[in-house]
Amino acid sequence: MKLIDTHAHVNFVAFKEDSREVIKKSLKKGVWIINVGSQFSTSKRAVKLAEEFQEGVFAAIGLHPIHLETGLVKIKEDPEEIQFQTIEEDFDYQKYKELAQSRKVVAIGEIGLDYYWKPKTKRKFNLFKEKQKKVLCDQLKLAKEFNLPVIFHCRDAYEDLIEFLSKHPCASQFKPEGVIHCFVGGWDIAQKFLEMGFYLGFNGIIFRKNLKEVIEKVPQEKILLETDCPYLTPPQAEGRNEPLNIKYVAEEIAKIKKTSFEKICEVTTQNAKRLFKI
Repeated sequence: MKLIDTHAHVNFVAFKEDSREVIKKSLKKGVWIINVGSQFSTSKRAVKLAEEFQEGVFAAIGLHPIHLETGLVKIKEDPEEIQFQTIEEDFDYQKYKELAQSRKVVAIGEIGLDYYWKPKTKRKFNLFKEKQKKVLCDQLKLAKEFNLPVIFHCRDAYEDLIEFLSKHPCASQFKPEGVIHCFVGGWDIAQKFLEMGFYLGFNGIIFRKNLKEVIEKVPQEKILLETDCPYLTPPQAEGRNEPLNIKYVAEEIAKIKKTSFEKICEVTTQNAKRLFKI
């Protein structure tokens, strides 16, 4: 079995005690890993882990929109991600640029738009959205500078992200390529992203939400597999999610698309290698 978990968080505190053992176990079973940052600390950790392994472990770096300093919403603590209370962060281009110089950095992400926790007034919400889009532009510039693809996080904001990518000057200036991580939209939304050339990332959420139509219709050549571990554990596994559980996502997609598990492994691995140049 050869698979690539294109969106893992073995760099998070949930794996603090056994991150290297989890990675070694995955590599032994033929599963490569891209650990994805959510703020500077976890991005730095992703790079450090990737550089410890000669092959099969890579990093993505970026500032997740929920960690952006806006002064407009209270950041919610996630004990799986960090050890202490989350600190809102301004995007420091130079600091992330220094991280991006590692040969193990294969993407900028996860970055994007997230309107799940939002201000209550319309005026503050509009300001909130503009701040997220400004930092998204800065990170697209970084991706362009290093010729890297982008891992887009998008929650409760698909229409806004589509409009941004279609009409915003910085999107047309930097022309990002990448993947829509943890896709949960309908086929109408999926088509719009596919028409722009993006891949769709699927993980254990497919066991919780009805994505059958999208998976049936999306071309195999546009699918990437993820775990988003330690989150979204497939029902076939228990407890903390890990990169090895990527096989369950592959099996379910093969079942829906009426093809073999081996075919999905082969195609999605090639897709990941193509996008992330690994």
